[in-house]
Amino acid sequence: MSAQGLDEGLRQSIQKAYSRFLKGRELKPRAGQKLMIAEIARLLGNIRQDDEGRRLGQDHILVIEAGTGTGKTLGYLLAALPIAIARGKRLVISTATVALQEQLLQRDLPDIARFAELDFSFALAKGRGRYLCTAQLARLNDARGQTEDDNGTLSLFENELLSRQSGDDDAQLDELMQAFVSGRWDGDKDTLDQTVPESLWQRLTTDHQRCGNRRCPHFAHACPFFAARRDLENADVIVANHDLVLADLALGGGVVLPSPEDTFYVFDEGHHLPDKAIKHFASSLRVNGALKWLKLLERSLPELMSALGESDGIRRQLNQLTDPLTTIGRDLGALNSQLYDIAQFERRSDGHAPQFRWPQGQVPETLQQFAGHLLTGFAQITRSLESMVSVLREAADPEKNTALDRAEAEAWLPMLSLLWTRSLAAHELFSAYAHVEGPEDSPRARWLTLHINQTGDEDIELASSPVSSAGDLAYRLWSRCHGAVLTSATLTALGRFDRIRQRAGLPGDVACRVVESPFDYPRLGVLEIPDLAVEPGRGADQHDEAIFRYLTERLSDQSAALVLFSSRKQMQAVYERLPSKWREATLTQDGLSKGFLIARHRDRIDGGKGSVIFGLASFAEGIDLPGRYLNHVIITRLPFAVPDDPVEATLAEWIEGRGGNPFMQITVPDASIRLVQACGRLIRTEQDEGRVTLLDRRILTKRYGQALLDALPDFRREIQSL
Repeated sequence: MSAQGLDEGLRQSIQKAYSRFLKGRELKPRAGQKLMIAEIARLLGNIRQDDEGRRLGQDHILVIEAGTGTGKTLGYLLAALPIAIARGKRLVISTATVALQEQLLQRDLPDIARFAELDFSFALAKGRGRYLCTAQLARLNDARGQTEDDNGTLSLFENELLSRQSGDDDAQLDELMQAFVSGRWDGDKDTLDQTVPESLWQRLTTDHQRCGNRRCPHFAHACPFFAARRDLENADVIVANHDLVLADLALGGGVVLPSPEDTFYVFDEGHHLPDKAIKHFASSLRVNGALKWLKLLERSLPELMSALGESDGIRRQLNQLTDPLTTIGRDLGALNSQLYDIAQFERRSDGHAPQFRWPQGQVPETLQQFAGHLLTGFAQITRSLESMVSVLREAADPEKNTALDRAEAEAWLPMLSLLWTRSLAAHELFSAYAHVEGPEDSPRARWLTLHINQTGDEDIELASSPVSSAGDLAYRLWSRCHGAVLTSATLTALGRFDRIRQRAGLPGDVACRVVESPFDYPRLGVLEIPDLAVEPGRGADQHDEAIFRYLTERLSDQSAALVLFSSRKQMQAVYERLPSKWREATLTQDGLSKGFLIARHRDRIDGGKGSVIFGLASFAEGIDLPGRYLNHVIITRLPFAVPDDPVEATLAEWIEGRGGNPFMQITVPDASIRLVQACGRLIRTEQDEGRVTLLDRRILTKRYGQALLDALPDFRREIQSL
């Protein structure tokens, strides 16, 4: 058995690194930061392991809420990094936003290496879809100038499956190729100084199913993804995002990132992890879209046989595809008509796509049986396509000698791999619709959406999603990882950790800690509920009027303000009513990207002008406007979830059916977290001052209001009666 616990030498190493960092950056120690370092070091350092480095015991997870201003990034890095290195493990830092990734890579990690004098390496991990596929680039370049007659079936696949435009992309393709071949571009989409249309990029990249991996002739010397992957293999710290971690876990772990058993994870912005996981394990299928690629494959079988029939294995699989393709094509057409009859879609006045949801996710038995029949057919197609892809990969391997021509195999491999991916997705969707949940199982949400394109063509999308990611996270992540820290400024809801424990599938006895913000909120800020505040449910016009009057009568024209709306429609309505003077000073999320809008706002403030941002939910989090760039946050209404979200509605029905109160158990706690996040935009440093105004009187009149108020930072309160 190896030595256990946080030994004195490691403890002193962490303390000395912290002291060196503070001295090098000329900073004073923060009590909350020291506490965070101690808590993380104590938990991770006391994880027991056997002589082969395998974790023993279950006390390996820490949930820690670190208030704004704690300096949590430094806190978890200085605690976790020395322990990971000492234990021979890798440290994966997972974030929810690109902004935090950039901060870690460009500032935090280099600063720790420099000032704390720690010797470690770090790298950024991204999925294949962010990198150029060299094989795809070469194939597209070779195909240019060919007509459909030159390679008819391949052209059909490319035009129809990848929505290839005409020759409009050729000029940009030339630029990208020249930049890559000359070494001016490394193949990473995020390092481009130009925007690549998604239709073109999808033809230039690949995914796990389509990638030839070590069999690809470009693998060793010219593959951007595997070049980046080789950097990861030697990095002590890997910066990733939640989506990539979840994707790696879904593939079994250790595919792109290190295996969970050999990894310490830190999930920063950890409150996003459950929602990310729910979306990751959801599935969907558009009926007409599926019919399109199935019919294309069916009518291409003779050409495929002619091109690839030299392989006995492929010839056998092509012969086996005829019957299921015919049957599924017919059955999907029948399903399409059946779904229209079930849904009776009605056009919506708010511009959103019409939807139909099955209560508690329970579809009719006839549809369930139909889904099982389709599941069987897609299982046959998936197996055949997987088998053909395997043969093509072997034929494309320059070290193998097979019956197929290597160039022919390389030409067909991407398209058949793409079809395999789509068949897998269809199989997953119909598996979700054919499955019957047990009486104690949480349900899956199941719903339909009617999509109508610009030409009026319609397509019904079937969708299914778990209402909770708890089981998947518990099984795939928490039970396997060597150690983990889940951290954020907002992990408690109404002062408790119950909600994050429930949503993230964390053990009931998981260690949970709160590190309070160092900010003197009563001195720095005011929370105001003015006499103009109303109850939004009593009429949209009345609420619009209250917002309009507050902005034009109470807000200074020299303010640096952020106005948060829960509805795009209301944001637009209020903006349209503003006098021209106010409209000139107001920037709306509706018309500008977030980054550009914030830059414009800063420029106006730097120029001595007032500036007001009208933003939606995404502006209530992750926006950093310290000092004079923000002195007033106006929250137009309490941030309750959209009531018609299919997943939330199904979850609410399930809880209610079990005797619970979904509003108090889910809606109010989640609104509390969002409200704290919105208020958190105001005070970002110890020098900031300002005001938060809430224009929703329900926080005073409803029984849940006091609990929401108690969870907010303890600003000075200015509450005015009507």
